[in-house]
Amino acid sequence: MKEISASRTARVGGWSLIASAVGFLAVFTWLAAYFNYPDVLDGAAADVLPTLVGLGAAGRGVWMVYAILPLLLIPAGIGAHAAWGSTTPNATRAALVAAVISAFSMLLGLARWPSVHWELAQAYATATPDGRIVIDSIFRGLNAYLGNFIGEFVGELSLNAFFALTAVALLRSGRRVAGWTGIAVAVIGFAAAFRNVTPVVSLVADANNVVLPIWLIALGVLLIRPNHRAEAI
Repeated sequence: MKEISASRTARVGGWSLIASAVGFLAVFTWLAAYFNYPDVLDGAAADVLPTLVGLGAAGRGVWMVYAILPLLLIPAGIGAHAAWGSTTPNATRAALVAAVISAFSMLLGLARWPSVHWELAQAYATATPDGRIVIDSIFRGLNAYLGNFIGEFVGELSLNAFFALTAVALLRSGRRVAGWTGIAVAVIGFAAAFRNVTPVVSLVADANNVVLPIWLIALGVLLIRPNHRAEAI
């Protein structure tokens, strides 16, 4: 019964990863088409906030979906521990912790758009010139702190720690190709997380945007496959 329960938990984790990848691609594509994302992240309040309000309720809803998508990493971390926890208990427990940290860090970073930024955008429309200067400062500060540092840097470092630790578990369970692939993905992700620090890794960051959803789906499939090594938590 425990093995059956662990197998179901692993499958839930696998489908969570696949759902997060599909959701990421969907919202990223929509925002790229209607909000000039991600280039808009470098814009000033005068350009970005009116455009944000212009997205309307639909755009705000898309940002809300984007913000909660990282929470799917939590069942994914639980699933990885269910699948490979008996062979690598320490690594999979650490992977679960990394997944939780990544989920909430990314949530905090993304949730600023349909919440604080949305309110700033509403206020910006009727603010005085001096008020707009203040709003612009708040806007830039939130982007730097919640966006660049918490959401992107901490969130992505934790995400790739999750990838690296699950890769160790895959190696220990005999899945060498998948394990080494996971380590390679994690290395790319670790380098890409420093894109706000140095432009040297800009090409790596572009590659990471392609590799990330592919690996999320691949890792999800590894958890879903009925012949994977399912162990009790």
